[in-house]
Formats: sequence, C-alpha cells, structure tokens
Amino acid sequence: MHFSKFLVALPLALAASMATAQWQWLDKDGRKIFSDRAPGPEVPEKNILKRPAGTKAPASDSNAQTTPEGTKVDGAVAPAAKDAGVDKALDAKKKQAEAAEAAQKKAEAEKVAKAKADNCKLARQAKTTFESGIRLARANSAGEREFLDDAARASEMQRIQGVIDADCK
Repeated sequence: MHFSKFLVALPLALAASMATAQWQWLDKDGRKIFSDRAPGPEVPEKNILKRPAGTKAPASDSNAQTTPEGTKVDGAVAPAAKDAGVDKALDAKKKQAEAAEAAQKKAEAEKVAKAKADNCKLARQAKTTFESGIRLARANSAGEREFLDDAARASEMQRIQGVIDADCK
C-alpha cells in the first residue's frame, strides 16, 4: 500500500516542481522578477539570471547588432537609452535641492538689495540735512547733547557720501 501511494505522489511532486517559477530576471528598475513565463522582448539578455532547464540562450546572429544596453536588434539600430544608469529619484532630489538653493540665493540677494536701497534713501536724506546748514546736535557717550562743529560736520558728510557711493548705484 505504501508503494502505490509513493507511485502516485512522485509524479505529482515532479509536476509541482515544474510549475514553480523557472525564469528569473532583473527588470528596468533592478528588481528581481520570478515567473513561469519568459520575460518580454524589452528585457535585455544580460538581465536574465535563470532559465528553465532545457531552454538555451538565443544564438548570436551575424546580422544582429548590439545596442549600448546589450540587447540585440535584427537589421535595425535600437535607440540608445537617454538615462542609462541614472537614478531618476536621485536626479529629481538633486534638481529639487538645486532649485531650493537657487531660490534661497535669490531671496538673500533681494534682501541685500532692499537693505541697500533703504541705506541709500536714508543717506541721501542725511546728506540733504547736513547740506542745509542748520545746527545739528547729537548725544555724546555721557548722554549729553553736543552740537556738531565744522570738522565733525565735514567728517560726517564724508561718511554719508561713502554710503551713497556704495549703496546708490
């Protein structure tokens, strides 16, 4: 009785083993694919990792040409892949980081330009005030008010003119 069960179980086990995934290849994203069916023609020969027993790799044709990806094309030249070996997600992150950096630099440049414009406006107002000839006073280090003499007025005018030359362009 045991022998008859063995004779029935053996062909079933062999049939089940033949039905398991016999093909193994890498898809375009580099993931391993297992299947009982052959991969499509878009899968290059070099990406096929395992074949079922009894199938052979296609023979090299004399009129077939090899593309940069390693696939063969009969009589016609296949277009080269534009992004061969480039990780699209990494490329997108890199472009996003560059765009963010450019936006940050632009915002910083706008901030500097606004500060220069404000400095220019204030310096021109101060120059107008100093050129008017009215008496000007400022607080000294002790907090007391002191009036500017001609030397202090001239040095302050020179400083204001330097600000105007630097910021008003």
